[in-house]
Amino acid sequence: MIKVTLKGGTVKEYQEGISAMEIAKDLGMGLYKAACVCKIDGKTADLRTPLTNDCELQILTFDDDDGKYAFRHTASHILAQAVKRLYPEAKLAIGPAIDNGFYYDFDVDVPFTPEVLEKIEEEMKKIVKEALPLEKYEIDVDEALKWANDAGEIYKAELISEHAGKGEKITFYKQGEFNELCAGPHIPDTGRIKAFKLTSCTGAYWRGDSNKKMLQRIYGTAFTKKDEMEAYLAAVEEAKKRDHNKLGRELGYFTTVDVIGQGLPILLPKGARVIQLLQRFVEDEEQKRGWQLTKTPFMAKSDLYKISGHWDHYKDGMFVLGDEEKDDEVYALRPMTCPFQYQAYLNKSRSYRDLPLRYNETSTLFRNEASGEMHGLIRVRQFTISEGHLMCTPEQLEDEFKKCLELAMFMLKTVGLYEDVSFRFSQWDPDDREKYIGTTEQWDEAQGSMKKILDHLGINYKIGVGEAAFYGPKLDIQIKNVFGKEDTLITIQIDQMLAKNFGMEYVDADGVKKNPYIIHRTSIGCYERTLALLIEKYAGAFPLWLAPEQIRLLPISDRHQEYAEGIRQKLDSLGFRVTCDNRSEKIGYKIREAQLEKIPYMLLIGDKEIENGTLSVRRRGEGDIGAMTTDDYTSMILKENAEKVIW
Repeated sequence: MIKVTLKGGTVKEYQEGISAMEIAKDLGMGLYKAACVCKIDGKTADLRTPLTNDCELQILTFDDDDGKYAFRHTASHILAQAVKRLYPEAKLAIGPAIDNGFYYDFDVDVPFTPEVLEKIEEEMKKIVKEALPLEKYEIDVDEALKWANDAGEIYKAELISEHAGKGEKITFYKQGEFNELCAGPHIPDTGRIKAFKLTSCTGAYWRGDSNKKMLQRIYGTAFTKKDEMEAYLAAVEEAKKRDHNKLGRELGYFTTVDVIGQGLPILLPKGARVIQLLQRFVEDEEQKRGWQLTKTPFMAKSDLYKISGHWDHYKDGMFVLGDEEKDDEVYALRPMTCPFQYQAYLNKSRSYRDLPLRYNETSTLFRNEASGEMHGLIRVRQFTISEGHLMCTPEQLEDEFKKCLELAMFMLKTVGLYEDVSFRFSQWDPDDREKYIGTTEQWDEAQGSMKKILDHLGINYKIGVGEAAFYGPKLDIQIKNVFGKEDTLITIQIDQMLAKNFGMEYVDADGVKKNPYIIHRTSIGCYERTLALLIEKYAGAFPLWLAPEQIRLLPISDRHQEYAEGIRQKLDSLGFRVTCDNRSEKIGYKIREAQLEKIPYMLLIGDKEIENGTLSVRRRGEGDIGAMTTDDYTSMILKENAEKVIW
């Protein structure tokens, strides 16, 4: 007999070799039917796994993240099986679960069409109806390679060959006639996938490498209940309407041009105006908080990047100008500002009395992102960021880190994005040492310092192993776009290493020269990405203080234009972004057009308004809010603008 500790600390005795599936059945048919996978002593496993020792057991359902992942991962296997049944010559690549669904990559001669996806869905339904059990088994690498080669599965063979000579076993899952290379875990059988939908098909390079073959990627989603899936699909349709890549172009915020290149958007007047407003706001706020503005070059010789470590650890992500083998001097566009701002620190000798020293910069950066990663304004190759570097003593570190976090939170709350973010403590991966500089002791110290600070500040964070910068751990403030894809918006990093590399020192109170701690931080992140997220957040209907056009005057006829122009000039002199629609169009047409362009305020002017010295005010989303004197209206919007009110 073995003792199994269940949820809530209950301990029950079972026969050795019993599976988690049998225990779930013992605990109640409801749990048995809902169970997806389990955790045995904290490690996720199949429900069929036999229990051989005393252990702690958790039964995971679709409501748990790991359960949801296994459920959707199994759906991807059903997709692959359906494709192989219909198109035996298709080559299988990979098929993971992702946020809100799954995908699978295939190498096929003819691209999949919507009609083909419908056909594949029908075959998937048959596989679900067959309720095929997923059976795990392991074989030697040589046997696995023979299977892949005999089946013509070239991508599976490549994955398997990476394990050759390591004495490892290769894990497979079998469902009916279909065998799949996979580490698992999976739900017990295909019959549990009650609701699923294939949503789209796109191209995707094998392993994300543009030098490799373009494959066909089928996306889908899966749920335990049809109504939940339908609600999700309805939300996706709503998200499409808010997608900045569509809405931002329609409203005239940005565009892209093939002859310029991917990831190099053109900001049109509206988009440029919003980013200008954000930059001015950020720089003014940073100045209030003791940051000193710098302006550094867009490029530097490779020598600078070799000192910082970027040349060895980040060169593939940089735009290099010149040939190392032929040219005496090779330059590169900067992917970040830190090594440049360090030169400002090194401009003269420093004392502990000079610290903390805070440098900020509105920095244009260049990163050679993979072409498959480009997406509107979210991921680009040239972008502008609110970057800053802070040099301090060890005693000042926690207080200064807290101030950097408070600044970031203030920015996010002001623009209305704070409620949408989460926090990730990004750490190094000690099993992948080549990605990082420094010793294990230095990383342990840096991560220990950051953990202490984050815990002391009460930050609710997730841990991201392998997500650290090559020189130090960081706090990533994460945010999702309308489709649920998560990106980093703001980072705050602790760096104990680069100061020594650059010879950055200060004379401490005891007369000894020491290296300062460095905090790398952004206060609102990448402006292009922030603009994209704001377009999606507000569906293009920006708050008054951020709207590229705040007020539009609508004279009803030509005889009202002179009065309207006088109002426009007064509002313009107060700093408002205001226009006057003097076209010979009907007033209803002018109103509808202003509504479509999401203008915050419309001011209608006709005979009555001129006679009474008033304005007929329409507020976006509310319609007519009544007649107001010019003074009352300007008083209202001056207050709203100054307080940065979010509608």
